[in-house]
Amino acid sequence: MKNAFQWPVVRRALILAVIVGTLLIGINHGSCIARGHFNSSCLVQSVLTFLVPYFVSTVSSVLTMSDHAKAQHDESQKYVS
Repeated sequence: MKNAFQWPVVRRALILAVIVGTLLIGINHGSCIARGHFNSSCLVQSVLTFLVPYFVSTVSSVLTMSDHAKAQHDESQKYVS
């Protein structure tokens, strides 16, 4: 869990959230924004739209780091008698 708060993981997740979230907001709410009908409901949905790619990126990074650490541990145990 502590890996989720390491700066490289947070930084990557933020970058992906901004890129993917912006694209998704444009796709899902572009017409509302263009017409000026962006209300509080759209705001809540937009915040959630940014959070989803942030969490997906964070979970993916943490699982990859965990798998990598386990593989290194397993590899080091091969040579222990």
